[in-house]
Amino acid sequence: MAHPLVEQLRFTRSEWHRGLKDVSAEAAARKLDPMNTIAWIVGHLAWHEQLYWLDRAQGKIIAENVLQCGYGKPASNPPVTEMWDAWHKITEASDVYLDALTTSTLQEHYIVDGKPHPESIGTMLNHLNYHYWYHIGEALAIRQMLGQKDLPVFIGNIEDVPYRPETD
Repeated sequence: MAHPLVEQLRFTRSEWHRGLKDVSAEAAARKLDPMNTIAWIVGHLAWHEQLYWLDRAQGKIIAENVLQCGYGKPASNPPVTEMWDAWHKITEASDVYLDALTTSTLQEHYIVDGKPHPESIGTMLNHLNYHYWYHIGEALAIRQMLGQKDLPVFIGNIEDVPYRPETD
């Protein structure tokens, strides 16, 4: 069984996917200043997952196309289907690493540029979880501004991830 924080990330990912599953490519490409497009947001979260769980943890980059959506990069509007494909590939590849995390390893720090990263792996896991929720709200606001109706109601099936104490 995965660590409870990993289970929370998986729930958050499912809510993210549920909140955006019916967005058309046209809607995902609409730019409503000052916000980014939904397509960019999908790529941005794929970039963040890849940065933490593949690049920093394992030295792997498996989706070069999401690098354009990294923090501090110039605005872009990538094709949403490519960003979703990358997101699925990245999250699937990350899950093997995430399944191996324990309370002990969550307290460790990656070495970045020869120095320990200021956030522990556990803090990074929380950071990513909260990052998703921020962008879920942003994406739903964009959808509302585009006039889309019948948006998902959050939070979904929270009973799927009930509280459980750490067990390692």
